[in-house]
Amino acid sequence: MDNKHLQMNANKVVAYLQKPSKEFTKADIIDFIQNNEIKMINFMYPGGDGKLKTLNFVITDLAYLEAILTCGERVDGSSLFSFIQAGSSDLYVLPRFSTAFVDPFAEIPTLCMLCSYFDKDGNPLESSPENTLAKACKAFTDVTGMEFQAMGELEYYVITDEEEMYPARDQKGYHESGPYAKMNEFRQMCMYYIAQAGGQIKYGHSEVGNFCVDGKNYEQNEIEFLPVRAEDAADQLMIAKWIIRNLAYQMALDVTFAPKITAGKAGSGLHVHMRLVKDGKNQMLDGGVLSEAARKAIAGMMDLAPSITAFGNKNPTSYFRLVPHQEAPTNVCWGDRNRSVLVRVPLGWAADVDMSRIANPLEAESNYDTSMKQTVEMRSPDGSADLYQLLAGLCVACRHGFEMADALEVAERTYVNVNIHDKANEQRLAQLDCLPDNCVASAACLERQREVYQQHGVFSEGMIDGIIAELRSYNDETLRDDLKGNAEGMMQLVERFFHCG
Repeated sequence: MDNKHLQMNANKVVAYLQKPSKEFTKADIIDFIQNNEIKMINFMYPGGDGKLKTLNFVITDLAYLEAILTCGERVDGSSLFSFIQAGSSDLYVLPRFSTAFVDPFAEIPTLCMLCSYFDKDGNPLESSPENTLAKACKAFTDVTGMEFQAMGELEYYVITDEEEMYPARDQKGYHESGPYAKMNEFRQMCMYYIAQAGGQIKYGHSEVGNFCVDGKNYEQNEIEFLPVRAEDAADQLMIAKWIIRNLAYQMALDVTFAPKITAGKAGSGLHVHMRLVKDGKNQMLDGGVLSEAARKAIAGMMDLAPSITAFGNKNPTSYFRLVPHQEAPTNVCWGDRNRSVLVRVPLGWAADVDMSRIANPLEAESNYDTSMKQTVEMRSPDGSADLYQLLAGLCVACRHGFEMADALEVAERTYVNVNIHDKANEQRLAQLDCLPDNCVASAACLERQREVYQQHGVFSEGMIDGIIAELRSYNDETLRDDLKGNAEGMMQLVERFFHCG
């Protein structure tokens, strides 16, 4: 990384050490702690519920600091994961120095680091979230020779008391400015803190969802990230959710990542963009059009789409979001610039036009290389997703496309260039497979396709079993019909999963 990328880095550890985070060593961490008056350390790691857990250490002397950085600490795995039995529950957590950031909320100067799990024999825990994703990424590279990169679009609602001045327009909040959008400043503060924690943010904005119910204003926002290694993408999203929740709590705001909080209003998704990189070059395009590699990856996602919901749509409210006419997918298909499809190929700056010079006539020709911008977007996941499982599942699906003999035929068969929910396109819609419409159906899809996820040792048998059992436990096969016209029952369901993910 050249100095240009370090000069304006928001992460205080990067700025102090003047090196990219991936190069951090134990000596670097100790240096930062000693010279920046750091008094405490937080170890942070995802639990089986998808939320970030924290272990606090007060630094008493250099020897103790060396010990915790080198040896980590012991934790109770049975309290963190359902697949671990109490009789053999001890696990180790070891900090990953590359994830270090200063806690923006701590009154006592505190350094935070994400951790990896290890078993009693000192091996990476087979079923841990971050190890599953690491195994998926390695298998992808082994098969394709490429690196799997990803980024998320993190959508959430902020709930406040309704204001009479400058009222929001129902479902018209997309990219709204203040004073009609009330939570822009909160979102900007979140973005600033996320950047300080190492998050690579693309942009933030208010989203479509905007409505009032019972004296409360519900305002939807989105923070979108830049494509990075999939392992880093999961870490950044995990920390971002933690920051958004903590800042909201600090400011006496209520925030939810729940996929659906009321009927007829925009739900919150967690769209994931992906690209394939080799030797620093984006492999998604070939001669300005979508490459064969990209179409194979899409084919894999088309084939495994029904079971991907098991990782990305983890509770019953998820399936109230996956309905027609809400910019959420219901069928297995893909297309260009089309928000009715499951996998969208967004605009990729492929036109050979210098738009900057047109907008700014005084500028010289830019000749900016835009090839890295092209991605494909999976639109089914939502805020209930286990971030590491989801990205691992998408990585497996894209790898699977390269292992399918008929991948290009599948890609051609599932391509659509129309709004599939328009009445005029009913015939085309009838030709497409449907996504599961409840957790039990999603579990059945994962059971049917589990072998693909377990190939190359990526997902352990125990993890797949645990996901299936959790989804089946909701017994929600008839939930849509049961709650039709039952506003009270729907509200109880929303409240149950309000703080999911």
